[in-house]
Amino acid sequence: MTPADWAAEALGHTFRDPRLLDRALTHSSAGKPDYERLEFLGDRVLGFIIASWLYADLADEAEGKLSRRFAELVSRETCAAVARDIGVTPHIILGAQARGDRAHQSENVLGDVVEAMIGALHLDAGTAAAESFVRRVWAPYMSLDAHAPKHPKSALQEWANARGLRSPEYLVVDRSGPQHAPVFRVRVTVRGKEPVEAEGTNKQEAETAAAQAMLDMLCK
Repeated sequence: MTPADWAAEALGHTFRDPRLLDRALTHSSAGKPDYERLEFLGDRVLGFIIASWLYADLADEAEGKLSRRFAELVSRETCAAVARDIGVTPHIILGAQARGDRAHQSENVLGDVVEAMIGALHLDAGTAAAESFVRRVWAPYMSLDAHAPKHPKSALQEWANARGLRSPEYLVVDRSGPQHAPVFRVRVTVRGKEPVEAEGTNKQEAETAAAQAMLDMLCK
C-alpha cells in the first residue's frame, strides 16, 4: 500500500498537495524537508480540538479536571498509541541509521508524526478535516475515567512486546457488501496463538474488533 492509499484510508482524506503528506511522514534523519514544522502546527491544532471537545462534553466539570484530561489526551503516549492504531509505522521515512536504531517505533517519533499529519490535514483541507480525523481516532480515549483507556490495538501491541514477540499482524481477508456500506473482515495473528478474525465497516474498525477479540481470547 502506498503512503497516499494508506492516508486516504487511515486519515479519511486524499491530499491535494501530496508534498504535505510526504513531509509529515519524514524524519529529520532522512536528509530532506522533515515533519518538525508541521508537528509544531499540529500540536496546537490538536490542542484546540481536544480542548473544545472537552469543554463541550464535560460542561459541568471544573477547570482542574478538564486540564488533567486534556494533558492525558494530548500526551506523547496517547499520540503514539493513535499512531499505532492507524498503522503509521511502516510509512515513516527515516535515514538508514535511524531505521537501524528502530526510531520508527519510538514513542516520540510516532507521536510527532501524528501531530505532523494533523498539521498537514489542517493546511491541506482546513480545521474541519483535522477535527474529523481527531474525533474519529481519539474517540476510544475520550473516557471520563481517571486515565484514558488503552485502545485494543495498543493493548495487544503491549502484550506482545512484554513477551518478546513480534508485533501483531493484521490482514484483510475479505471485503463484502455494496460500495456505500462495505464490510471488512480482518485476521490478526500473534506468534504462537491461533489467529482471530473480526468484521467492521472499515479496515480500522475491523482491526480494532480483531484486536479486542484476540485480547479476550488471551485473557480467558
